[in-house]
Amino acid sequence: MSTDQKHKTAEAPVKTQGSGNFILENQKSLVFIVGGILVLVLLYIGYQRFYLAPRAEAAADQLFKPEMYATIDSLQQRAIDGDGSYPGFKEIAAEYQNTKSANIANAYLGGLYLRQGKYQEAINALEQYSNTGSTILDPLVIGMLGDAYSELKDYKKAASYYKKAADKNTNTFTSPLLLKKLGLVYEAQNDYKQALAVYKRIQSDFPESHEATSIETYIARAEAQL
Repeated sequence: MSTDQKHKTAEAPVKTQGSGNFILENQKSLVFIVGGILVLVLLYIGYQRFYLAPRAEAAADQLFKPEMYATIDSLQQRAIDGDGSYPGFKEIAAEYQNTKSANIANAYLGGLYLRQGKYQEAINALEQYSNTGSTILDPLVIGMLGDAYSELKDYKKAASYYKKAADKNTNTFTSPLLLKKLGLVYEAQNDYKQALAVYKRIQSDFPESHEATSIETYIARAEAQL
């Protein structure tokens, strides 16, 4: 055997060790990584089952009383603040965050604050609301944000929320209602071309809606300004 051949033979085991299987070489690190992921999964399951679930049940049990007060004009402040025995929407929203009931409480709070003329408070509550997938409630909450900004005469923001609300979960109940509000905000900004386009969309896309029955009046008014 030549000197070169002996040299290559001697080097071969070193090369084999250096190119070993990645998992074998990093087995200890991978054990820690997999173990860490397992711990996180178990913590998440425990959080959902033993923390969120009981809180959600407790919040749901307490929601019925302020919901009842919310339907009675003279008792709506109790719906917000509670009555001494049952918490109001404000406390439920703060105490039971990350639950469905807290989410609904924020929607109620926004609507009640709007009725009281507390527009910034309404915005603060409504911005805490998370979409539920409801084809009615989700766009209405976004629309209420438009209402609050409209009352504050921030018509640019109001228009953006009305447009977003009208295009979310398109249906014959919320979409034409919100489009009509969008048209009125465009008119408030003297943007009659945009207002006309919105009113005509109600006429063409939602002819069976309540808003469509009087939309020709709004179309004529916008056209007269062009």
